[in-house]
Amino acid sequence: MGEKKKFTDIQKLTDNPFLNLYHIDALTRSGEPFHYYFVSRNQEGSLKIKTKELKPEGIVIYPIWRDNPEKIVMIRQYRYPIGDYLYELPAGLVDDGETPEEAAVREMKEETGLDFTVYHGGKSIYRRPFFLGPGFTDETSGAVFGYASGKIDRSYQEDSEEIEVILADRQEVERILETERVSLRCAYLLMQFLHMKKESPFAFLD
Repeated sequence: MGEKKKFTDIQKLTDNPFLNLYHIDALTRSGEPFHYYFVSRNQEGSLKIKTKELKPEGIVIYPIWRDNPEKIVMIRQYRYPIGDYLYELPAGLVDDGETPEEAAVREMKEETGLDFTVYHGGKSIYRRPFFLGPGFTDETSGAVFGYASGKIDRSYQEDSEEIEVILADRQEVERILETERVSLRCAYLLMQFLHMKKESPFAFLD
């Protein structure tokens, strides 16, 4: 038995170079029409509702501090939609022609000034793209794991970015999780950090 169609058409409602609003002529389980809206970074021909692909739009970076594996590199960034600062892990978009690993190296330098060495061990299932918020966007993101090193330098940041770089140990991570505003994907990865051993900081990927 084939899957019942859930929509009849899709229309692009805005024309923005970064993010656009789309309208779906959606159908209920019983076939009744209703309006559904979502946003996407993808162009019309690349919407996942059409392609069914899992190409990641972005990455989140899990950067263990090479000089002290009991610390992790975090950022505290001003986020306009909430009008406040949010604790996060370094992250960003994957540019055309980039691999997620290349994007991680570039984004780490741009946001923190630090160098990033990718860790390639462990199972690939932990690096595949996952959906961020499928109720309102088709965006997916994958994780890139590795070591950060070098000197913190904010000169690479864009003028629209306000980012503080933090080297957090377990005590500080627990405080942040308990009391601060934290992005969801950062929070889940920090839970892994709290249980890792410095001798094998990526053992949870095996």
